[in-house]
Amino acid sequence: MSKTPIWKSIALSLTADIAEGRYRAGDRLPTEAQLSATHGVNRHTVRRALSDLAERGLVHARRGAGVFVSAHATDYPIGKRVRYHQSISASGKIPGKRVLALNTRAADEAEAAALGLNPGDPVHVYDGLSLANGQPIGLFQSVFPAERFPDLLESLSQNASVTHALQSCGVADYTRISTRLTARAASATQALHLQVTEGAPVLHSLGINADPDGRPVEYGKTFFVGERLTLNLNET
Repeated sequence: MSKTPIWKSIALSLTADIAEGRYRAGDRLPTEAQLSATHGVNRHTVRRALSDLAERGLVHARRGAGVFVSAHATDYPIGKRVRYHQSISASGKIPGKRVLALNTRAADEAEAAALGLNPGDPVHVYDGLSLANGQPIGLFQSVFPAERFPDLLESLSQNASVTHALQSCGVADYTRISTRLTARAASATQALHLQVTEGAPVLHSLGINADPDGRPVEYGKTFFVGERLTLNLNET
């Protein structure tokens, strides 16, 4: 069984400290000497961990002053009526979406149950990245009933917004009817897309959106970067 390198364990520990607010934007991290003593390693190992955090944009060094936290978590509400672009803009950051793949395939059992379909019914699948100021904060997959929205993928290929695409298909409004959150460790593929270290903490969200009549229109699965996002649960 492979063993996690010590530098990576230190990097994950510091990442968790930042994500949980023990070190906030602008705070100086402990010195290399202090971190070496705390973790019982040499300074080279500590430098490798700090270099990893710097490569991910979490910290930056000031010559002669030390290493400082540069990460600033984005507030993102999860409630009945959430629109990604509006929420990210309200946090003072520039929202963005990057399309990774658009395709149509057969629904699996979980997707069929969420959307009120039969397993094997056709669904449209949208894989993409959610961005804030150009930095990935979420790797998502949205699944839609294909027979109800035959032109949805064409709309998404022109505009990455799910809200816009559903409006173009006749759904003027939709709300979240369920959300489930679990903590996970990022896989190698997820880490590559999200620009984090493999094993970094991520939040896995499963959500179902429905139209005003209560008919499910979207089954969403997202992996949020724990260190870059603060999820706020609300009823609106």
